[in-house]
Amino acid sequence: MITRAGWGTLAASVLLYAVAAPLGYQQAGALSAGGIAAVGASLLWTLRRPRLEVRREVTPVKVARGEAAIALLRVTNRGRWRRNGLEAHDTCRDTAIVVDVPPLARNSTGTVSYRLPTRRRGETPVGPLRLDRADPFGLARRTTSYGQADLLLVRPRTVPLEPLNSGRQRHLDGSASRSPSGTITFNGVRDYVIGDDLRHIHWRSTARTGTLMVKELEDVSLPYTTTILDTRAGAYAGDDEFELAVDAAASVAWSATRRRFPVRLLTGAGELLSAKGGAEEAETVLDRLALVERAADAEAPVDAVRRAGSGGALVLVTGARTALTGVASVRRRFDQVVCVWVGASSPDDGPPVVPGVTVIEIGDLAELAAAWPR
Repeated sequence: MITRAGWGTLAASVLLYAVAAPLGYQQAGALSAGGIAAVGASLLWTLRRPRLEVRREVTPVKVARGEAAIALLRVTNRGRWRRNGLEAHDTCRDTAIVVDVPPLARNSTGTVSYRLPTRRRGETPVGPLRLDRADPFGLARRTTSYGQADLLLVRPRTVPLEPLNSGRQRHLDGSASRSPSGTITFNGVRDYVIGDDLRHIHWRSTARTGTLMVKELEDVSLPYTTTILDTRAGAYAGDDEFELAVDAAASVAWSATRRRFPVRLLTGAGELLSAKGGAEEAETVLDRLALVERAADAEAPVDAVRRAGSGGALVLVTGARTALTGVASVRRRFDQVVCVWVGASSPDDGPPVVPGVTVIEIGDLAELAAAWPR
C-alpha cells in the first residue's frame, strides 16, 4: 500500500503539473513526472511478498505483575536477495510495539528481543505479528501477518507470609506435621493410586468392592486458612487499590499452600479454590487470581463469611471500611481473624479499629509482609 509520504508525493506531483503545465514550465513537469515515477517504483519494490520464516517465542508464559516478559523474534530470509527495511509490529493488549529487524542476507537469520508490558493482570494476548517491508524512500509499504496470537498470563505479585496460628487441635510443640496423606483422623476412602502407602489400605472396603481402596487421613492440627477477597466494584478507590488487594490475597493463599497447608479462597462471586496444599496448588492459586475482576453484583464479604463455615483462620482483604465492621460479628467462629485493609486512613478517622480482629492497613505489598502476625 502507499504510505502517507507516498500519497503526499503523488498529490504534490499532480498539483505541480496542473499549475506548471499551462504556464509552459518544462522543469516542473519533469519534477512531477519524477515524483509519480518514484511512487510507481516504490510499489514495484514492495509488490513481491518476501520469502521469510518468522517465529516468535514469549518467555515466560506466566509472569508476576510488573516482572519482565520477553518476546524473542527470529526472522530467516529464504529469498534470493538481501532484505532491508523490515519492521516488526506486535501488539500486547492495547500497546503497540514496533521493532526494527536487522538487514538479512540470503539464508541468514536475525534475532530481535523486546519487552512486553506486564503492568495489568490477566490473560494478555500477544499478537498477531506483522512484518512491514518498505522501500528506501518510505513511499510504499507491504504488510504481512505471521502466525497467531500467543497468550501471556500476568499473575498477581506475592510476598512470603507465615501461616496463621490456627487449627481445631494443637500440638504442644506447634503444628509441625505436613504429611500429604494426613495423620490419624479418618476422613474417608478412595481408590488406590500407584505410590500410595500400602499401610493405608482399607481391607474391608477392598474386600467389599474388589478394588484396592486406601484410607484418607486428615491432620486436624494443620493451620486452615479461609481467605476472602472483596470484589465489589465500589469497594476500592481505583484499579491500583484493587490490584494491591489481589496481590495481598494471593500472598496469603499462596504462602499457605506452598507450605502444604489447606486453604479456601472465596470472592464475591463464590468459591474460587479449595486446596489441601502443595506446590502445584500454589501455582493454581496464582492462575485463578490472575483472572479475578471486580463486579457490580458481587456479594458483600459478610455474606461470604457466613458461607465459609467455621474454624481455622479467616483473612479478609478489602478496601471498604464497612466490610471490616461486618466481619466483627462472626469473629468468634474462627481461631484468628485478620483484616487487610487496602487504602489510606483519613486524618480525622484514623486507621479502623475492630475489637477482636487484627487490622492491617497497607499502601503497598511490602507493608503487608512487615505487619503480618508472627
